[in-house]
Amino acid sequence: MIPQEDPWAHKVFLTLNAGSSSFKVAMYGAYGDDPIVTGQADRIGPEGTLKLKDSEGKPLAIPPGDLTTHSGALATAIAAIRARFPNMQLAAVGHRVVHGGLKYAAPVVIDDQVFADLVAISSFAPLHQPHNMAGVKTAMEAFPGVPQVACFDTAFHRGQPFVNDTFAIPFRYYEEGVRRYGFHGLSYEYVTGELERIAPHLMAGRVVVAHLGNGASMCAIYKGRSVASSMGFSVLDGLPMGTRCGQIDPGVLLYMLEKEKLSTDEIRQILYNESGLLGLSGGMSNDMRTLEAADNAASHRAIDYFVFRVQRELGGMTAVMGGIDALVFCGGIGENSRVVRRRVCERLGWMGIEIDHGKNAESATIISSEFARTTVMIVPTHEDLVIARAARKAAGVPEKAAA
Repeated sequence: MIPQEDPWAHKVFLTLNAGSSSFKVAMYGAYGDDPIVTGQADRIGPEGTLKLKDSEGKPLAIPPGDLTTHSGALATAIAAIRARFPNMQLAAVGHRVVHGGLKYAAPVVIDDQVFADLVAISSFAPLHQPHNMAGVKTAMEAFPGVPQVACFDTAFHRGQPFVNDTFAIPFRYYEEGVRRYGFHGLSYEYVTGELERIAPHLMAGRVVVAHLGNGASMCAIYKGRSVASSMGFSVLDGLPMGTRCGQIDPGVLLYMLEKEKLSTDEIRQILYNESGLLGLSGGMSNDMRTLEAADNAASHRAIDYFVFRVQRELGGMTAVMGGIDALVFCGGIGENSRVVRRRVCERLGWMGIEIDHGKNAESATIISSEFARTTVMIVPTHEDLVIARAARKAAGVPEKAAA
C-alpha cells in the first residue's frame, strides 16, 4: 500500500497582532510549538521598517514593497515568506483582538456579523480595537476565503465573581457592559497552560501571575480560573505601564477637565501616552532597561513607584484568594529584569515569598529559595502560540497531531 501524504504537511498558520503603527506576525506549521517565521513591522508610514527571521534566527530577504500602510506592509511580509517557503499553503489567520465585550468569551471565526460586533465595541478599547480590526480587514482582503480567527485578550477573565466584575456606580452601567473586563488574557492563558504542564500541583491552588512589560497587569488564578485582574474596563487601570497611568483617582480627571480645561482627547493623550514610567521619569524613558541603566533620581522614582504598585496589587490578589501558592513573572520586564523581580519580592517574607538571588540573577525557571513557602517562577509568555493553536483548531487540525 502506498502511504498517503499528511494533508497538513504544507499547511501554515499566520498570527497577526496589529497596532496603530506596527504589527507583529508569525508563521507556524500545523504541528509543534516553534514558529517557522517571526517578525515585526514598525513605524508603518514614510519611515516604515519590516524585519522577518526564520526559526534559526536568519533574516528573510525583504522584497521592495509599500511600508506606508498596514495592507502594504502585510503584503510585503507575505511576499517575503512566500519567496522563502514557496510550498506553503495558508490554512487560517489568527488575530489578537483586545476586546471581545460581553458576547465573545472564546476564539471565533470572523464573519460579517462578528466583524460588525467587534467594530461596534471599539469605544471600549479606542486605542487598540480599531487597529486590531484594521488588521483583520487587511488579512481578509489579502486572503479571501481563508478563515480569520479572533482571539480575545478579555476572554480569559470572563466569568469572574460579580464583586470583581463591577464598579460601584449605578447598576445600569453594568447592564450596558461597563465592567471590569481584564486584559492580557492570551498571555495568562499560555502561562496557565504551561503551569498545568510543568507544575500541576501549583495550578490546583492559588497563583498570581504578573505580566510586566510596556503593558502591565496582574491576575489572580484560583484552580486554573481567573478570579481577579488588575486591569478593569480599559487597559489603563491597575499597574503603571510604559506610558499608561495605571490606577488613578477619577477626581484627577475632573480636575483636568474643570481646572485645566483639557479636552477628552488631550486627557486621553496624557493617560495613554505621557504617563507611567515615561511620565514619572520626567520624560526620560518608558523602557525599564533605560531607567535601570540611568540610575538617577528621575529613574529611581519611576522604578520605585512601579515596584510599589506591583507589591500592593500582589497583596490584594492574595487577599482575594485567601492566600498564595505561587507567584509567576512573565512579560518583557518580568522575564528580563532581575532588579524588578528582586525588589518586588523584598519584604514579602510574611507571604512566604523569598527568592534565591543566584537563581534570580540567572533568570532560572524557579527563583524562590528552597526554604520559601511560596514558589516564585519565571515563565516566558507566548501569546502568538495561543493564537496559532486557536487558528489550527478552527481549521480542523486533529488535536493530537497539533499538540
